[in-house]
Amino acid sequence: MKSLVTLLLFLTTLALHSQGNTEVFLFDLEANSSKIEVKNAKNLSNNEGYDNQPSFLNDRYILFASTRNGQTDIAKYDMRYDSKSWLNFTEGGEYTPLKIPNKNEVSAVRLDKDSKQRLYAYNMSNGDSNELIQDLVVAYYTWYDEQTIVSAVIEEDNLNLYTTNLEEGKSRKYQLNVGRSFHKIPNSNLVSYISKDNENQWQIKSLNPISGATKVIANTIAGVEDICWLDSKTILSGKDNILYKLTLQKDNNWKKIADLTANGITKITRLAVNPEGTKLLIAGDISNTTTTDTKTTEETTQTQTNESEESTTETNTATSKVEAIVQRNLEAYNARDIDAFMADYADDIKLYNYPNTLSTEGKEAMRKGYKDWFDRVPDLRAFIKKRIVIGNKVIDEEQVTANGKVFNAVAIYEVENGKIVKVTFIQ
Repeated sequence: MKSLVTLLLFLTTLALHSQGNTEVFLFDLEANSSKIEVKNAKNLSNNEGYDNQPSFLNDRYILFASTRNGQTDIAKYDMRYDSKSWLNFTEGGEYTPLKIPNKNEVSAVRLDKDSKQRLYAYNMSNGDSNELIQDLVVAYYTWYDEQTIVSAVIEEDNLNLYTTNLEEGKSRKYQLNVGRSFHKIPNSNLVSYISKDNENQWQIKSLNPISGATKVIANTIAGVEDICWLDSKTILSGKDNILYKLTLQKDNNWKKIADLTANGITKITRLAVNPEGTKLLIAGDISNTTTTDTKTTEETTQTQTNESEESTTETNTATSKVEAIVQRNLEAYNARDIDAFMADYADDIKLYNYPNTLSTEGKEAMRKGYKDWFDRVPDLRAFIKKRIVIGNKVIDEEQVTANGKVFNAVAIYEVENGKIVKVTFIQ
């Protein structure tokens, strides 16, 4: 009974978080032996509701949990084209998305509508998912390698530290009462975690998942459990709106790096650094006055830079609106909702087969064809493998499942005045 109460409390916490106004920011990071600077803040999520738990998929894409239609799903942000797409279409909510090492898959904690909470893997080619650990309720985690997970597992009134070997199907408990921050320590065979054994002073510890050896690394900032590693010696953490660093064997205490008030961040909740140490992701609560693209104090003093950024912001805003229309239309397609699907098209919509063969003209003809398609294909689903947004055009590489078969296609959407006016298909 006690464990059930704790589980319900945790699920309630997730539900409450999803109502908060958190955002995900990307910073340029400059670090040398004398100082660390963060610059050029950009709000990647710019979304009402819960946006949190960011991580780098690779040198181009960023993953984070994001609210969509009242549910938290896996968002994928493209740094090259400043666009957001979605990796999953499950009925449950996903949290803490991470790349699975050496696989074309992403993992996430999924909270299903029946209150079942488990860790899943999601295939990035087709969106299919499978449960990774069946007998543990994973709350937070990281990957040690492609077969080994280090996690905080809900048990009675504790979050307890476990390692799980997926190949062997075995899990082992190492410590009681740990926090939510887990990270592979760069250039090592260790994973860091937060120990809460001493309620008056939490500690950052290391774990060797193979041998089970643990070691104290440093004390956390008072009451703070979110950290990340800049390199093998330097840890970043945040308290409220202040970003700190601690360089091991050099700093006696946490040193202030930056005040993020100008960026609208009032409370830092998650951090992640890319492998090159040049980009920093920060998730956190924001003030009500935060704008879409937050500028640093230095930037606001430069007139020419401001003018350039204003132009870029207008372009990015227009691009985001175009993509939002196509994304909404894709979701209606996957739901086989003919009315919602057709609402995004202009009355004189034209559908072409590449390069310029007209196949359908006019909204009524298109509705008739797609209504029949939706009625005949109960397993219909389109999954976006790649997306490019250029001006008013969205180019999607799609994998479509229909009547048990899978095929690939490219769709080029053109949007004008808030409606899709032309689609060209390449099969």
